[in-house]
Amino acid sequence: MLTSHELFGFMSPALAVRIIEFAHDNNKELYRTALAAVAESRKLRPAFLERSPRPARHAGMAETLARPRLELVSANLLRDWLMKDKKNMLADFLDALGIAHKDGAVDDLPAGVEDEKLRAAVEKLLAKYPAEETAVYLNAFYTMNDVRWPNLESMLKAEPRLQFGA
Repeated sequence: MLTSHELFGFMSPALAVRIIEFAHDNNKELYRTALAAVAESRKLRPAFLERSPRPARHAGMAETLARPRLELVSANLLRDWLMKDKKNMLADFLDALGIAHKDGAVDDLPAGVEDEKLRAAVEKLLAKYPAEETAVYLNAFYTMNDVRWPNLESMLKAEPRLQFGA
């Protein structure tokens, strides 16, 4: 499945920029860390990036976040966006699966879930949220958790609505 930096590479530039904008507006420390990491990766000083117009800066950051060496920063940006801006989506998914959580955060995931429950939960998300955001969440859910559900992996590979660029 897709890692965080790969998600930045496959998602639409508009969504990638929205995630960066969310950090800019809601988590200044994370944003500054991401900006510094992108600047270092591009062999620039952060001040140089800060002086560029925000739309161009964020578009460039989104491109750079797709690089493997920025996996940790990409993961932190995605995690922050999902847990703060998309917590309703996370809660809806976990509720549909019958998994106890606190605002979309789970301490212990079950080793597996029934195929039918998973299919119904994914259908609920696709009916309520944009397919691209759902695909980002489900890929992140799969790769960021220690527990891997083979039926979720199969669904992410086979379901056309969960494919990027479709």
